[in-house]
Amino acid sequence: MKKIFKYSLILLLATTFSCDETEFLKEEAVEFYTPDNSLETYAEFQASTNFLYNRLRRILYGGIDLDTNFAFRYATDFAVNATDYNPPVKLNDYKNTMVPTFAVVRNMWEAAYNTVITHANVVIDNAPKSQKLSESDKNYFIAEAKFFRAWAYRLLANLYGGVPLVLEQITTPRRDFVRATREEVYNQCKQDLLDAIAVLNDVDKVTDGKLNKQVCQHLLAEIYISLGQYNEAVQQATAVINYPGLALMTERFGRRKDLPGDVYNDLFALYNPNRSNGNTEGLFVIQAEYNNPVSSNQRDAIQWAIIPDLGNLRYNETVNNTSAPVIFAYNSMLAGRGVGWIRPTTYFFYEIWKDDWEGDIRNSEYNIIRDIQIDGVAQDHPDYGKWYVKDGYKAKVTQFADTIRNFFPIIKKATLHHGDFSADWFRKDADGNIMISPLDGGNYMVNASENPYPAKYLHRLAETYLIRAEAYIRQNDMQRAADDINQLRRRAQTFEITAADVNIDFLLDERLRELYAEELRMLTLTRMGLLYDRNVKYNEKSGLSIEPYHNLWPIPFQEIERNTEALIEQNPGYN
Repeated sequence: MKKIFKYSLILLLATTFSCDETEFLKEEAVEFYTPDNSLETYAEFQASTNFLYNRLRRILYGGIDLDTNFAFRYATDFAVNATDYNPPVKLNDYKNTMVPTFAVVRNMWEAAYNTVITHANVVIDNAPKSQKLSESDKNYFIAEAKFFRAWAYRLLANLYGGVPLVLEQITTPRRDFVRATREEVYNQCKQDLLDAIAVLNDVDKVTDGKLNKQVCQHLLAEIYISLGQYNEAVQQATAVINYPGLALMTERFGRRKDLPGDVYNDLFALYNPNRSNGNTEGLFVIQAEYNNPVSSNQRDAIQWAIIPDLGNLRYNETVNNTSAPVIFAYNSMLAGRGVGWIRPTTYFFYEIWKDDWEGDIRNSEYNIIRDIQIDGVAQDHPDYGKWYVKDGYKAKVTQFADTIRNFFPIIKKATLHHGDFSADWFRKDADGNIMISPLDGGNYMVNASENPYPAKYLHRLAETYLIRAEAYIRQNDMQRAADDINQLRRRAQTFEITAADVNIDFLLDERLRELYAEELRMLTLTRMGLLYDRNVKYNEKSGLSIEPYHNLWPIPFQEIERNTEALIEQNPGYN
């Protein structure tokens, strides 16, 4: 009882004689972390910034939700969703799926706001308060955070149009958000990128995977196009192109340079995107590493999705006319394990190459594998070693799923090469020996090979040329646009174009030829307002149901519903 009285008295005295009740009632976190008590030292800010790098990688490669990540690429002129093709559902059926309650719409919105913008604002707001950072360190952390915030707002503006601008750390619940205009969002991206450019180091002065001045200028050039400021776009792109530490790779390089292949194939070989392997083309390369705990949940799911489901491929044998498995499905010479969720369009696989099928190395046998050898039967079987397409086996298959999901050309840049896979990914015989196909020595792999961990480009210099070409087209300077496009076409060893060939459609085709599988195609087409046009022309499934209003995604219904103190207007066309 005495103890209780003592504590009560102390409480009474505190409340009686305190001159400031608000100070007494103010909560102070002493047993859990908040930005105020956990962001003070260099190491703590570095950890916070590392988290932003991690969240960007998560958005790109499968960490949100597979359908959400894959939506960057399918339901465009590049690809369809092969898992929901017949009957068409998901984004193969735009009109009934792309609605305000669609999970992909909600997930992408939340990924941008909750995991990138929110944490960028925490760094931006708290760095100036730190007593343990130098001024230069404060400015550098803020600059990195501003790039990530700009990247996320650019994603939102491209997909949804105008969105709420949240530029400060939110510490209390809010239900009063309103949409800024799309132009206002792009202007905020511009300012964030200008601030970052003034502080960040050049690309050849930072380690692999680190943000730099040139990738900010690259992104800013695109933002200027979105704002209709084409001279400024040309200036920023030119600053990147002319930087002495950057150049297109035109000669064989890296770990496979002495093996059969070409320079375009070298660009995507394991570790080759990094400057430390002699690559002067990468502007910003997302890092990942097998068996690294930091990367463990950030595998590149795109490879798994965009490679055909060869494991379920069947064909008619010559001898018994019975269905037999083609065991080369998990062969490291080809791809590893794929499931064929993202099936590139017929337009991409066949039409865009027709003017130079043999010459353009981006379509070479090293980059798009269009035929495979049968090794799923005994070596004395008459089918063994035959070519699935060239020798007519594909033509005999009557299954609908064959060319939709089980067999279509393999995009090699999306996977690894023979010799790149970890030894623990391979099947072994009873003696522990790795099982190897006599055909070209391809190893038979287990399911772990579905998720490789290569370094991947977020942006590379080739795209900077295409951005500048777009700015020139918008200025009606077709000759300079052709000159920029020809920089890539010369590297690709294909014929050069003239000013008369150039328009936005040709530019988009060239982006497909140069950036296929790596480009976030959905962002490009929604930015240009051409998602509808290109789908109708070139996507054999989603093109049947898409409407012009789908050039913008709907605002997620839940964001409108819970914003009870202000109105977030829905995009036109969506109920």
